[in-house]
Amino acid sequence: MQGAFTELRNRLDCMLTPLIPQLKQSKEEVLDAVFGQIPDIYEMLLRDAKSITENDPASVSMEEVIALYPGFSAIATYRVAHSFVKCGIPLLPRMLTEYAHSQTGIDIHPNAVIGHSFFIDHGTGIVIGETTNIGNNVKLYQGVTLGATHVSKSLASKKRHPTIEDNVVVYANATILGGDTVIGQDSIIGGNAWLVRSVPPYSMVYHQSKVEVRPQAASAT
Repeated sequence: MQGAFTELRNRLDCMLTPLIPQLKQSKEEVLDAVFGQIPDIYEMLLRDAKSITENDPASVSMEEVIALYPGFSAIATYRVAHSFVKCGIPLLPRMLTEYAHSQTGIDIHPNAVIGHSFFIDHGTGIVIGETTNIGNNVKLYQGVTLGATHVSKSLASKKRHPTIEDNVVVYANATILGGDTVIGQDSIIGGNAWLVRSVPPYSMVYHQSKVEVRPQAASAT
């Protein structure tokens, strides 16, 4: 185990060398900070895997979730990339999450803040923007977008993406936009919903489809 730890540190050391002019601390201080976060990352990932295992009826075990689930893979990559962000490492965090995006179809910006026990089901097409803040025990289904209302370089330093509080479930293809948009805790956002304003805790928001039964064509005689 110690040998694997040393090998990982050596590899990160090599990757950081070209970035030294952009680091705010010495390379050794950055390495110490990154590896000091590993126990917390490990604990968070165990809670993520446990949440997926307990909430997905198709899952067989935590081992299956960790080995095979694209949602867990994207979350795990994000957790490592976010730890790099917190240590002031440029470029590498985005490289990690873009690689995960290409492999899983799940786009999580490394600057987003995501609490524990995060559950992504299926996951394809999920987008989580840079200034998104997600609480604990949140569940997202495929095609969910947590984005900005519009794109402008002048807004780069402002909060552009929504806040999702604890215990929220967002079903497939829902779109939630805007830095001032807050989804209150324990809310349920139905599939295909479109939100650009906040909703209070314990809300249920859904897209109501209109069903019309067309008249039957006259049968040929």
